[in-house]
Amino acid sequence: MPLYEYRCGQCEKQFEATQSVYARVEDTECPSCHARQATRLMSSFSSTVTGDRKPGFTEIKAKAMGQERMERFAKLPPLNAQRNMPLPNMSSDSDSTDHGGSTSGS
Repeated sequence: MPLYEYRCGQCEKQFEATQSVYARVEDTECPSCHARQATRLMSSFSSTVTGDRKPGFTEIKAKAMGQERMERFAKLPPLNAQRNMPLPNMSSDSDSTDHGGSTSGS
């Protein structure tokens, strides 16, 4: 059965009550003043996992899948950037004509 936290509307004291999931807030009675004006509060909870399943297995698997996905995406080029294209290859023929023209002109 869950443990619920309440605040009494008459005496403003906070209290806890172990109740069925189907229990109505209107039927909850304050242990101090016995008024039925309680308001259910939000609270944290804890749970225990029993059985063969290891606690945290889902989280570990999700993290491993995320890392694998990031490794795959790292190999892709950036979305909004241009790829690094190699500079045009300057062949030795074009170099020799430039050098040949400059030496014959001097």
